[in-house]
Amino acid sequence: MTVINGKQTPEAAGKKLTQYLEENGYDAARIAVECDGEILPKKMYEKKIIGEDETIEIVSFVGGG
Repeated sequence: MTVINGKQTPEAAGKKLTQYLEENGYDAARIAVECDGEILPKKMYEKKIIGEDETIEIVSFVGGG
């Protein structure tokens, strides 16, 4: 089962990571993605196909003061 940010997300399997990010309102310039414990380089987002048994964490960078 695909898990993204702690939630079971079976509908994400088979999609390109960029497609999933766009569909869910993420700005690729302001996030980092970890797949099964490894940071995924931004240049790989377009090539990455989300697998059925992967665990993905998407972290957004937030500015503040």
